[in-house]
Amino acid sequence: MTGQAPRTGGRLFVLPARPLPHPQRHLAILAYDGTDFCGWQVQPRGRSIQGEFERALKKLTGHHARAHASGRTDAGVHAREQPVHFDLSVRFDPARLMLGLNALLPNDIRVLSVRLVSPGFHARYSCTEKEYRYFILNRPVPDPCLRRHRLWEHAPLDVAAMAAAARRLVGRRDFAAFAANPNREVSGTVRNLTRLDVHRRGPEVTIVAVADGFLYRMVRSLAGFLLRVGRGELPPEAADEILRGSIRTARVPTAPPQGLFLWRVRYPPAAFRAAAAGPIASPPP
Repeated sequence: MTGQAPRTGGRLFVLPARPLPHPQRHLAILAYDGTDFCGWQVQPRGRSIQGEFERALKKLTGHHARAHASGRTDAGVHAREQPVHFDLSVRFDPARLMLGLNALLPNDIRVLSVRLVSPGFHARYSCTEKEYRYFILNRPVPDPCLRRHRLWEHAPLDVAAMAAAARRLVGRRDFAAFAANPNREVSGTVRNLTRLDVHRRGPEVTIVAVADGFLYRMVRSLAGFLLRVGRGELPPEAADEILRGSIRTARVPTAPPQGLFLWRVRYPPAAFRAAAAGPIASPPP
């Protein structure tokens, strides 16, 4: 049995595909520009990253496989590294799988690597830490080349005040006030925010958020609150009162999506130790 990828540059990728007694789990790392998508998850209407990836996977392998991401990014949100796992009941070489997928996927999605993992691995539930970064272009005139990947803020931001507010939010806390819909959080609203930094480099202000998990639109809510502090609309101490209230109010707006990137997802080494033996495919440096 063989699987075939599309012709690219006059060449045909032929993927050897041998049936397996049990499905084999794969982990792919995706990068994407989320501007023109309705988000990760397949929706009745709109173009989704999950839909494009599963469509390419079926064309390449001849098998429908459900793709599970580490988290569901919203419409307009980007990913530098988005782990995605999927199962195949036939054996494919990871290197050719990566090349074939990239030949089929649209230009705003790329597979950075593919590897075999153990059947118990889960892209979402096996992760121990996620890092998001929110980018703000803080200058009087916007940059049209960055409009899809930066929030433009023309008013000068007080980054020192933003950093002071951020420090008050670090720790294991109830972040219900920073969830767009706290009632949808079946696992509760307590999260361990281990890092929330704000720094400036020239006109660019970056917010770095690291936690064991995030609530629905939590990072954009943190960014929206810190922006209000940076504009002088709220003092850094407002963070304490908002946390204690545990209720979402208009004091915490949701920042626009274009500045947000899923930056990195971490897993414990044990998550890969029982992986089926096989190569890790990634582009040459």
